[in-house]
Amino acid sequence: MTEETKIVSVERVVAAPAEAIFELIADPAQQPRWDGNDNLAEAAPGQRVRAVGDVFVMTNTGDRVRENRIVEFEEGRRIAWMPNPPGEPAPGHLWRWELEPQEGGTLVRHTYDWSGLTDESRFDRARQFTADALRASVDRLAELAEREAA
Repeated sequence: MTEETKIVSVERVVAAPAEAIFELIADPAQQPRWDGNDNLAEAAPGQRVRAVGDVFVMTNTGDRVRENRIVEFEEGRRIAWMPNPPGEPAPGHLWRWELEPQEGGTLVRHTYDWSGLTDESRFDRARQFTADALRASVDRLAELAEREAA
């Protein structure tokens, strides 16, 4: 039996500046526009993330509300958060975006890490976030950022 991969990551170069791409990620109200998993329904405006420890609230499809605590942050370059149901501890999974400016665009890396997830009842849902699912978000983000940068 092989060890299950609990860290999934995809990357691609996007023909847009890192700052413009980062704005689409760090403003939760923008996230449903590029969510390739069709998992995010809405987030109230005015929650733009600025530092580790910030929390934004997102409503997922199915009306599930999630608080998302920022655990990594470097303006314009890196952002990661751990979601949890309101008032409950984070179950242990993490979403990360890393941006590296390059000539002609930005290398965008998107990672879903569920290696810290301990509640086995959440494993089936976590397994749905495959490389293809993450790539769909990166591709939608790229399309949006490139169109807005043009």
